[in-house]
Amino acid sequence: THASPVLATLHGVRQVIFFTQTGLVAAEAASGRELWRFPFPYSVSTASSPIVSGDIVYCSAGYGVGAGACRIAKTGDKFSATELWRESGKLMNHWTTPICRDGYLYGIYGFKEFGTAPLKCVEIATGKEFWSKPGFGSGGGTILVGDQILVQGDRGPLVLVDAKPDAYHEVARAELYGGKCWTMPVVSNGRIFARNDKEGVCLDVAVK
Repeated sequence: THASPVLATLHGVRQVIFFTQTGLVAAEAASGRELWRFPFPYSVSTASSPIVSGDIVYCSAGYGVGAGACRIAKTGDKFSATELWRESGKLMNHWTTPICRDGYLYGIYGFKEFGTAPLKCVEIATGKEFWSKPGFGSGGGTILVGDQILVQGDRGPLVLVDAKPDAYHEVARAELYGGKCWTMPVVSNGRIFARNDKEGVCLDVAVK
């Protein structure tokens, strides 16, 4: 797998959740003891990490696989994972991991749709799509900054969007460069750091 593991606390137990080629696997952080599994196989690879929201865990893979979510329960010292929904061949996160705010996923969806893949808002508990805005490309990335999403499209634009499920609200946009931009931006101390495959840029966005 190319997906980074995620550290989370579910039902009071600190655990590490891995997205392996057979699906999600959670291990207790302190002991390494396996806690639960959720079958969600993929045949090639995925770079999108699992996302935890309350007791719900979401995952997605490209290459025709799709996305899904499960609810984690605990009875005594035993955990279980129950599927909430699954969309085969849809809602594919190719390389980028969406962010989750207040029960809604905001991320770039699409497989090898360079320059065109949309930014979507999806309810994590149901898989219901609330809005979709094309033109970001499947190689970019998203991060949460306060109550807004900063998105880098795979051909360079940096776009600030409100994290709201009612509609797509674009706040600001900067056209920095073209080329191949297959990374997410980073925000630190009032500055945005971003790059393509040839150069990097630092933008001062601090309030004067």
